Amino acid sequence: MRQGTRKFIGVILTFSFLVVYVLVMMVFGAALAARGVGFWPKLAYHAFAGVAWLPVVMLIIKWMSRPDADTDAR
Repeated sequence: MRQGTRKFIGVILTFSFLVVYVLVMMVFGAALAARGVGFWPKLAYHAFAGVAWLPVVMLIIKWMSRPDADTDAR
């Protein structure tokens, strides 16, 4: 697969993942707010939710930025 195709697929995957991720995290955040938990559990949740998406997106970016296989042969 050529790098341009991987980048197109990677952008679609990243956008789709982030939309679903944000919606799921909003549901969990709303559940925490509805339960009336304290400040520190909410802070811990938001800190976790704020960075938990990074490894997945980093893997997608790493995959889509690989050079083409035929580039090394030139």
